Amino acid sequence: MLKVKNLSKSFKSGDTIVKAVDDVSFEVGDGAFASIVGASGSGKTTLLSLLGALDKPTSGTIEVAGQDITALSDHDLIKYRARSIGFVFQSYNLIPNLSAIDNVELAMEFADKPKSERRTRAEKLLDQVGLKDDKQLRKPGRLSGGEQQRVAIARALANQPKLILADEPTGNLDSETGKLIFDLLHYLAKKENTTIIVVTHDLSIAGKTDRQFRLSDGKLRK
Repeated sequence: MLKVKNLSKSFKSGDTIVKAVDDVSFEVGDGAFASIVGASGSGKTTLLSLLGALDKPTSGTIEVAGQDITALSDHDLIKYRARSIGFVFQSYNLIPNLSAIDNVELAMEFADKPKSERRTRAEKLLDQVGLKDDKQLRKPGRLSGGEQQRVAIARALANQPKLILADEPTGNLDSETGKLIFDLLHYLAKKENTTIIVVTHDLSIAGKTDRQFRLSDGKLRK
């Protein structure tokens, strides 16, 4: 489903060329839950940005469901990100003046989904991630950190993406809530047949994912 081949990203720092991602190749199948681990500065966030089409590689290719996203125009990349990729962030990135259900619906609005479908799917997804009844109508400030992350996960799933990318999704949560969020992501990868890639510093949790990739100085290590 996800095929990364000879992917590199270089930056110029003064007179020095820094290889943030250095000739990385790997594959992850449909419905798999994979993790990327590594020390600070290892290239994890840069790699995630490349996979999410938020940045363009210096060289190499990224195929998602057979489509080489590195060959897309800037205009097509905007549409691709809205419809084919879901993002989950450490800081949740919810819109504070919108309710939980409106936050989920907004993702579908950006992807031009019919209004008649948006509310029904948003309710279903929030229910699926364990946020029920009146909590769906609450604004983020009236939800706990774990509940806000559940909203963010439902939003990531809103457009039935082929790929979900999660950047330290448990970083702001206590260990018990973090474990529940990871278990939820693992369950949803299988149920929705969506490939989920998560960046985490927590090796104990990463060890429970289907695949684990370790980055060091921009390179994959065994």
